[in-house]
Amino acid sequence: MADVADEADSRATARAVDAGLAARVRAGDQRALGELYDRHGRAAWSLARRICVDAQLAEDVVQEAFLNFWRDPARYDAERGSFATWLLTVVHHRAVDTVRRESAIRRRTVSADAGDDLALPPGPGADQQALGAVVAGQVRRALGGLPAEQRQALALAYFGGYTQREVAALTGVPLGTVKSRMFTGLARLRSVLGPVTGLGEAAL
Repeated sequence: MADVADEADSRATARAVDAGLAARVRAGDQRALGELYDRHGRAAWSLARRICVDAQLAEDVVQEAFLNFWRDPARYDAERGSFATWLLTVVHHRAVDTVRRESAIRRRTVSADAGDDLALPPGPGADQQALGAVVAGQVRRALGGLPAEQRQALALAYFGGYTQREVAALTGVPLGTVKSRMFTGLARLRSVLGPVTGLGEAAL
């Protein structure tokens, strides 16, 4: 019990420090922004790196997130949660958008280089790829229908690659709460995706 209490005190202290630094940023303190970067930059980059794969893209995503916070610090509301949770949510969204943008650019480039008269027929695996794209879209829509806290926990664990304990540390909530959110979120995904994709509960 003492360890649990100490962990809760540590999270509360970290949140208070971050809230104070965010308030200093709102007052125009550049040093406070640097301190926030020192505290959370590595975790933010790790998440972006897992999504973007490319290290430079991940670095760009993190820098853009911090710069946008500097330009408009009112984006973060300490009353609604910890700075770490807010930052990782922003980085996740920006990383996903970056991957989609880069993929679109590559598709346009390949299409322009190949020319319409050089278009090739679909390969043997094209039908499986198309089915995979449909299922992926259904998964994204199902995730979008989850409560924000469940969606965040699942995104950090499955897209970010973090363990449940790491998710708890990053979001500032107890480990048991993270486990409960993930269990409930997965149960809802199974109920939604099972009839649509034909996947049984064991497949999710």
